[in-house]
Amino acid sequence: MTVTPLGIPRRMLEFTIDGEEARVPEGSTLLDACRAAGKDIPTLCEGDTLRPKNACRVCVVEVEGARTLVPACSRKAEPGMEVRTDTERARHSRKIVLELLASSVDLSTTPRIAEWLKEYEAKPDRFGPDAARLNEEPKVDNDLYVRDYDKCILCYKCVDACGDQWQNTFAISVAGRGFDARIAVEHDAPLTDSACVYCGNCIEVCPTGALSFKSEFDMRAAGTWDESRQTETTTVCAYCGVGCNLTLHVQDNEIVKVTSPHDNPVTHGNLCIKGRFGYQHVQNRG
Repeated sequence: MTVTPLGIPRRMLEFTIDGEEARVPEGSTLLDACRAAGKDIPTLCEGDTLRPKNACRVCVVEVEGARTLVPACSRKAEPGMEVRTDTERARHSRKIVLELLASSVDLSTTPRIAEWLKEYEAKPDRFGPDAARLNEEPKVDNDLYVRDYDKCILCYKCVDACGDQWQNTFAISVAGRGFDARIAVEHDAPLTDSACVYCGNCIEVCPTGALSFKSEFDMRAAGTWDESRQTETTTVCAYCGVGCNLTLHVQDNEIVKVTSPHDNPVTHGNLCIKGRFGYQHVQNRG
């Protein structure tokens, strides 16, 4: 379903991206403009349902007259701007960020990361085997989802989704300082003893797989998780009359996880515990 927004048309801004003319509606970010122009800008912390956090700095571009590189995910387009996306300075900055992240965090389940490491010739191994890592076992304290902080890049998307941008549960936040900073519930308690309502909206926005369905975690551990064999079917949740859209991810004729379309005007990618995890009743588990 295509949603057509109503209201006063926004003024179109004109500027250049890599020497080519670009026109975007007022209020658009440079990342919006780059994507509209077909430019592939890497990003990890950016989310299409959340306000920009400027945390990962992988999407930096060069703007004429700016002293520093600017994050494309949050910098708004302005008339007359001269934006360069593929300069040596921007590529070097992205390379360093990717190396720092990949040397300290397990990015094995991060979409496209292998492609970006190759494209920017990033070499995380150059920091040596003593590069600081959490080396923390995954937290498996409930039957719905797993927290694997060895994969966390502290992008804060889960905090925002749980907080005032969507769920307003405020069950999770950032604890600790410096390298000891990590995502945690109050008093770093088990998830079952926290304010978590198990909506799973934090999983929906996690870019690295640090938060994942228990079903996906178990299948990856068993070596049976295979996205190339999965189909996706979008339907309407039958639990209540809100009309949330569900996308069922099916492998071997069994639902392995549930997501929601981010462009849906009802849910914007968010669900409740029933919509996200309550699918077992449609499967014969013998």
